[in-house]
Amino acid sequence: MALRTKKFDIQDHLASPADRAAYLAAAFEEGDEAFIKQALGDIARSMGMTEAAKLAGITREGLYKALGKTGDPKLSTLLGIARALDVQLTVEPREATA
Repeated sequence: MALRTKKFDIQDHLASPADRAAYLAAAFEEGDEAFIKQALGDIARSMGMTEAAKLAGITREGLYKALGKTGDPKLSTLLGIARALDVQLTVEPREATA
């Protein structure tokens, strides 16, 4: 009997603000701009791009553009997206590396 698998889809795991915040925090911990944009896009898609754009105060097309591969979202866009995704961005000192 063959093993049945299901394709992993991160959107299946982003149902709550806590889930979204944990995923986005992991992306920021990595510090990779592309991963952060991907995480923001995954979260926005999980709640619906139209709704996320509306809550962020930008157009749906603007949201796609900002989070696309060549996108470079402005700070105001990033803050709007965070507000729309119901997550809070915080800053902490980096742990000292010995």
